[in-house]
Amino acid sequence: MGVLSFITFLPLIGGIIILLTPKEKTQMVRAIAAASSAAVFVASLWLWANFNTTTSDFQFVEKVNWISTFNIHYFMGIDGLSLSMVVLTTLLTLLSVIASFGIENRVKEYFFFFLMLETAMLGVFVALDLFLFYVFWELTLVPMYFLIGIWGGPKKEYAAIKFFLFTLFGSVFMLIALLTLYFNTNPHTFDYLELLKQAPTLARGLQMWLFLGLYLGFAVKIPAFPFHTWLPLAHVEAPTAVSVILAGVLLKMGLYGIMRFSLPLLPVAAQRLAFSMAVIACINIVYGAFCSLAQTDIKRMIAYSSVNHMGYAMLGVASLNVIGFNGAVLQMINHGIITGALFLLVGVIYDRAHTRDVNAFGGLGSKLPVYTGIMTLACFASLGLPLLSGFVSEFLCFLGSFQVVAYRYVTLIALLGILITAAFFLIMIKKVFLGTFNTKWEKLTDMNARELIATVPLCVLMVLFGVLPSLLISPLNTTLSHLVDLLKFPQP
Repeated sequence: MGVLSFITFLPLIGGIIILLTPKEKTQMVRAIAAASSAAVFVASLWLWANFNTTTSDFQFVEKVNWISTFNIHYFMGIDGLSLSMVVLTTLLTLLSVIASFGIENRVKEYFFFFLMLETAMLGVFVALDLFLFYVFWELTLVPMYFLIGIWGGPKKEYAAIKFFLFTLFGSVFMLIALLTLYFNTNPHTFDYLELLKQAPTLARGLQMWLFLGLYLGFAVKIPAFPFHTWLPLAHVEAPTAVSVILAGVLLKMGLYGIMRFSLPLLPVAAQRLAFSMAVIACINIVYGAFCSLAQTDIKRMIAYSSVNHMGYAMLGVASLNVIGFNGAVLQMINHGIITGALFLLVGVIYDRAHTRDVNAFGGLGSKLPVYTGIMTLACFASLGLPLLSGFVSEFLCFLGSFQVVAYRYVTLIALLGILITAAFFLIMIKKVFLGTFNTKWEKLTDMNARELIATVPLCVLMVLFGVLPSLLISPLNTTLSHLVDLLKFPQP
């Protein structure tokens, strides 16, 4: 077994061990889940340490025949793009497992589904056979459906079904596109490296239809306007740790799919449809920010801010240049870190106060100084304050977009999103933490050790990547430069 297979399937093995553990031994179940996710995270750090940043070739490759009749392979490998997503996934899963120690209902099943979800997400980021990729992509649906539908809030069943149906809707079009791509190659193949050689020579019209089919599948996950409506409800109803994974990893799968498959495999369509993507990104940014501004539920506000922040990453991808691509991937990573921390912090206050209404609080800064400091730092990072990680990625997304002359007006409109984002975060901080203390919350306690263990590492990374963004850019730049080169394939 290669290192990528080990990393991908170790969580599932941990989940199976949990299924074999007596359900009354909840502490043992939690320990197995934590140990499994910690081992996977350490293994991903080993990947990072041993990754060769000077080449765009795929590394740690594993390839064996799987369904030889149809030329389908078990094919895995990583480059700078997938490496960053793998490490982000393993980090957020570990912290989410720690944050889930407060779950008391059906603990055994909860952690099994959580570890199953980690395996599916990791498989999406390392698969280099499109059939294998699609299997992992669909596999993420099952555990997420149950995690929301069983352990969620009052409208959990409706939220789970809406998430499932929206994603399944997109997946149908993705499957049609993948099958069409398969039957238009000679020999028929799902092998990503073979498709890179053949697919760009496909007729322009066919490329356009294939791109749109793949885009529908990926856009639902991003979520790109107008396929975003499942997201706020899913976030509000999901348990805290599930919201972290949903925002921190699952949304990234959509943009990862566009960057990994849609753009390099279908470069002619990518160039022709890039402006449309930039317009949709602009709508995401401004619309998501205005929706956040209108919310009084803190969790719903952060959910809509994800629509806004993923718009920045979409804008970077639509630029089709190295600066924009770097900004997009940094935004994906930083959004996962920042929004993951924000959802964890909302869970902290909800567990104590059983409300997320900004108007119900007031003056909590004097009562919960540690919580206030960490929450304020995360909000400042999310609104793009310089020297915090959110600023660097947003700046590069706008810089890459502004370099494209045709996008300049779109970019200028999108800049409004920064002002609105600052407004809703500052209003929330004012209402919740500043002013006269609301004595109703006299008995609230500050963050405990488990909550600090789950959130402080993310806060450290916000500062670290804000001051030293080269730590992220170095392993990415060669890969992203190669992706841009693939888009320069001559038009048929």
